[in-house]
Parts: sequence; structure tokens; C-alpha cells
Amino acid sequence: MEEKDINRLLMRFDQLLRESNRDHINPKIEELNIESLKPIIDLVARSRASYLEHLYNLCKKYDGTEEFPDKEELARLRAYRNRFIELTDGAKSLEISIQRGYLDLEMD
Repeated sequence: MEEKDINRLLMRFDQLLRESNRDHINPKIEELNIESLKPIIDLVARSRASYLEHLYNLCKKYDGTEEFPDKEELARLRAYRNRFIELTDGAKSLEISIQRGYLDLEMD
């Protein structure tokens, strides 16, 4: 197979990928505008704040000691981090879906 044939195949593959994603994603989410995106941004920001607050408080608690957070404290920190990462990844995936035209946008 020649390089031009490969490039043509890859272009068609990309087109099919975009069409399939739009066909499956767009019907699941209402037309987006800046107001409908705000709750997503706020939830991610709140999760980041909770995670960082817990980390900060742990660091203050153990500052100047030779001790470290216990198992329960670390489990809670991990839960905050996991929540933040999941929400951040979801928001990033939504951003990519917008950029690639998988979702309808309402421009104000």
C-alpha cells in the first residue's frame, strides 16, 4: 500500500471517528452554551478546592513533627484526589468533544 493510500485511509478513518462520536454523543447532551458549562466548571473547581484544603490541613497538622498522616487520613486525601481527577478528566473530555464538533453549541 502506498503512502497516499494510507493517508487517504487515515483521513477517512478520522472522518468516520468524528461522525460516530457525534452520532453517539450529541443526542445525549443538550445544546451547550456558557451557562450550561458553568456547573461543570464550578464542580471541578470545588473538588480541587476540597482536595487542596485537605492536603494543606494535613501538612499544617504534621508540620514540625516526625509523624506522617495515618492510613485513614491518606485514604481521605486519596478520595479527594480521585474525585478531582475524575471530574477534571470528564471536563477535559467534554472540552475535546466541543473542539471536535461532537456537540451542538448555542452561541449567545
